[in-house]
Amino acid sequence: MKTHALSSLFLTGLLLWGCGKPVPPESLKPDITDGGYKITARFQTQGFAQDVAVTGNFAYIAQGEGGLLIADINDKKNPVLKSVTTENVRGYSSKIAVKDSVVYLAAGTFGITVINVSDKSNPQVTASNLSVKPAKNLYVLDNYLFTSISEKGVKISEISYPVYPDIRGNISTSGYARSCIATSDTNYLLIATGEMGLSIVNISNFQNGFGNYPQVGFCNTPGYAEDIKIDNSRHLAYLACGTAGVQIVDFSDVQNPYVAGNFDTHGYAKELFYENNKIYVTCEKSGLKIIDVNNTSKPKLTGQIDTGYALGIDADQNYIYVADEKEGLIIIAKPG
Repeated sequence: MKTHALSSLFLTGLLLWGCGKPVPPESLKPDITDGGYKITARFQTQGFAQDVAVTGNFAYIAQGEGGLLIADINDKKNPVLKSVTTENVRGYSSKIAVKDSVVYLAAGTFGITVINVSDKSNPQVTASNLSVKPAKNLYVLDNYLFTSISEKGVKISEISYPVYPDIRGNISTSGYARSCIATSDTNYLLIATGEMGLSIVNISNFQNGFGNYPQVGFCNTPGYAEDIKIDNSRHLAYLACGTAGVQIVDFSDVQNPYVAGNFDTHGYAKELFYENNKIYVTCEKSGLKIIDVNNTSKPKLTGQIDTGYALGIDADQNYIYVADEKEGLIIIAKPG
């Protein structure tokens, strides 16, 4: 699976960075750390880091043609390479989701790769080129995997036996499904649908993934809706809308959602993480932006980190994890 370009990148990494080794903190380039956000480590991946999911002391990284990389992040200043899986991983792994000890990689027209990571040192591919295509993004809800499949909408798979997904029903969308998330009561699925903005689908009559799911609401947002997260308590949806930055949609009336606020990220808003009235958004060449959305109508920038090409993001109580196509995994400590 490794291309000549990937091999060259790897060799360059050996010379300049060291295989699977973080850059010592004293040699990090200067960063903008407004708000007290501090980089603790940059971990150069062997492939082009596209997305990251963190579970416990491990970071799972989708790295394009480089398949899956697992890093031990118990020491946040010194991540350690655990394994790289490329055999039987087809296509360009761009998005990642984790359930229990199973990793799902979305690879566009090559569908989904399923990897058993019970043994972090020796992961095993259990399904490859799974026919849920083109797989753009993944979302796990209980025992179900929702795959955004562009113009085909969202595909549902049952994953009570996680290593072998059981493909079930389909949800049609009015635009190109890029990402989705369910409300906390699981009555609605909110879908980022590219140039069409936000679609809201009723999934209350779920029928184990075989039901009929009508669209009940729609909001045309500026830009290209790539990713979505929600604040259930305030019935707000946050969408990463490319050149239109972050758009905030009030869906308290699911039949009539509307744009309640926005924030210009001065970069291509790609992926979001939301918690406690803060949005962490990756903006490709513009790095990571941290936005306070306590006042929906007047979001404000509270921090930013310069990175090479920020794409994927995850976070826990104390740290933010960014998958950067140029710099690998970047670990950022939150203030306080």
